[in-house]
Amino acid sequence: MKVIEVSNLRKQYRDRLAVDDVSFAVEEGEIFGVLGPNGAGKTTTVECVAGLRTPDSGTVKVLGGLTGTKLKERLGVQLQSSTLHPRIKVWEALDLYASFYRVPANWVTLMERVGLTEKRDTPYAKLSGGQKQRLSIALALVGNPQVAILDELTTGLDPQARRDTWELIEQVRADGVTVLLVTHFMEEAERLCDRLALIDSGRVVAVDSPAGLVSRVDDSQRVTFRLSRPFDDALLTGLPEVSAVRHAGGRVEVTGTGELLLAVTTALAAAKLVPADLQVERATLDDAFLALTGKTISR
Repeated sequence: MKVIEVSNLRKQYRDRLAVDDVSFAVEEGEIFGVLGPNGAGKTTTVECVAGLRTPDSGTVKVLGGLTGTKLKERLGVQLQSSTLHPRIKVWEALDLYASFYRVPANWVTLMERVGLTEKRDTPYAKLSGGQKQRLSIALALVGNPQVAILDELTTGLDPQARRDTWELIEQVRADGVTVLLVTHFMEEAERLCDRLALIDSGRVVAVDSPAGLVSRVDDSQRVTFRLSRPFDDALLTGLPEVSAVRHAGGRVEVTGTGELLLAVTTALAAAKLVPADLQVERATLDDAFLALTGKTISR
């Protein structure tokens, strides 16, 4: 079932066209990513979905067309740039936000779940960047939403805090919450998202799974390794997964598709050959974005 439907969305700010004919749909229970560089129109798009901005044209339908209070009761939002009063404590913020809903989540349980119980009496200003993001996510979930919109939730976090946040989002989805995730981090998109809309200069370039987007560019792989003794290339070139074998600088480079790694290692093992320094390379989401837009996403 589609829980978000965006059709021909358009939004302009004076002389700048931020969103230009954007369309996509989000299925119930998935993590759907909106991926693109800064300034691509990602935030404007999701703010229109959340009802925070009015599109100039096009339609947005969330949960079958809910609007107003009915929509707010079932939609949780974590904005890219949001802040709280520096002296408000963690528990006070959660208690306050819970009071906005008729049937809120148990904020004490939620606080524990996001790992902030030990910080319950800590003022917002004294939280680390990762703790502030965890609180922001908790506030987006305190209303027991059916859909959560999370905008650039790991920007500015150190690698460990980013991975901790990813685990939290995976838990949220496991609880049945549909997630619309805005990001410009390729690794984040590949790790979390079931499907992605690539957005560039206000337009959707492609919608597909991360693997599907990569396969549009190049589904070939390359396996490289070293061997202690020579072998007949026919051992590998005869495999259906292998398209080419070449030798360079003491390394063997095998190109192919499908279950290439398994096919190569199985054939070598059967010949009692043990590969050393084995590496596998394949096209990435970065490669897909570059091929589809002619641009790279700066970090």
